[in-house]
Amino acid sequence: MKKNIYKLLFFTAFVAMVSCNKRLDVTPAQSIDQADALKTNSDVQVALVGSYTQLGATYLYGGRMFVMSELLGDYNELIWSGTFQQLTQMYNKTVPVNSSFVANTWLAGYTAINTANNVLSAISVVDAANKNKFEGEAKFLRAAAYFELVKLYAKDWSNGDPNTNAGIPLVLTPTRAITEADKVARAKVAAVYGQIIADLVDAEAKLPVSNGFFATKNAAAALLARVYLQKRDYANARDAANRVISSNRYSLAGYYGDAFPYNGGNPFGNTIEDIFAMQVTTNSGVNDFQTFFSADSRGDITISDDHLILYEAADERQDLFYSSGGSVYNGKNDNVYGNVHTIRLAEMYLIRAEANFRLGTVVGTTPLNDLNRIRNRVALASKGSITLDDILIERKLELAFEGFNLSDIKRLGVSTGYFTGGGGLAATSPKLVLPIPERELRVNPNLTQNEGY
Repeated sequence: MKKNIYKLLFFTAFVAMVSCNKRLDVTPAQSIDQADALKTNSDVQVALVGSYTQLGATYLYGGRMFVMSELLGDYNELIWSGTFQQLTQMYNKTVPVNSSFVANTWLAGYTAINTANNVLSAISVVDAANKNKFEGEAKFLRAAAYFELVKLYAKDWSNGDPNTNAGIPLVLTPTRAITEADKVARAKVAAVYGQIIADLVDAEAKLPVSNGFFATKNAAAALLARVYLQKRDYANARDAANRVISSNRYSLAGYYGDAFPYNGGNPFGNTIEDIFAMQVTTNSGVNDFQTFFSADSRGDITISDDHLILYEAADERQDLFYSSGGSVYNGKNDNVYGNVHTIRLAEMYLIRAEANFRLGTVVGTTPLNDLNRIRNRVALASKGSITLDDILIERKLELAFEGFNLSDIKRLGVSTGYFTGGGGLAATSPKLVLPIPERELRVNPNLTQNEGY
């Protein structure tokens, strides 16, 4: 019997949304209409917290999505020795249409989108003092989910024509009842990016500067910088990154390792350079980077010499690599309850440096100054002059194994082995795009499959 994925999407999101409500007089979740569930400011606030929970799910910002992309984009820098068949397929670039990891990431993404849509649909009941903040947070969360999904399940912005290339379905209202109208086709890549940017621009305008560990004005600007960079809109990427840096609310940790603190397995807060991080506690689950990259957990992913030789001798980033059982591990995520460091200040310096360099501009400071700031933090001498490749290799090493490798390969139009001497798959290879999950195609005849599947 065919399952209707949209029905499951709504039910999953709705259960997550109402499960935090401690009132005893609630109707069973499967029979509550959204209009009854979200009647007050408090109801919407509970739903919003549920939206963060959904974005931080294992298959999304909880880390597994990033692990999948690191394996898919790898060429000889990682060694995979795990028993998860689905991740073995990612590593070997032989992903089938019925991969449960592919399906679960898609479902998790649209569940997060649906919870955000539920919040946005009820903004009218929110107190005036909270309305902008709640709306900004929901749009930030929706944009984040859409951005990750379009990068994984569609061709990159620079691969062909984004105005004609199939992206992913755009759903901007809650899925509450199943009709043929809910079975939407894939929007074009350009339309998906347009919605992401519109959400983030509005989020940046409406979010407060300070908002605890929830999304802030600077988090929206930082994600905008990342989105603009991916679509090669360097002027807007530069300006968004510069707004974050110029806010002076974040600082680079004095020692690179302090950006990835280890606290003996105990939870800890964000670091001074975290612009946005998914919170992990003993109650909320684990950081899936830790699951696969750490020798303290499964330790299925180790680091090869092809990556290690990329570092200069004095580079303190090497301190985070360690040997265990004859293999080399990356120590960025050894703490099982370490937050997933989603957006760090270092990335903003590197975006501004690259964008300024490509445009021949000096917004904020020179590309040389930004690059040297990153180098000096890891005990490397300042350079007197730089090339674009100097910036790109610095980005690769600074952000190594944080989920950037695949998307950077695609936007740069280089092979997967570009930084290690060549070889590997071309940036435009269909094998670097995940298939639309088989079960989605079964229930929605309006969807089309990606090339090569």
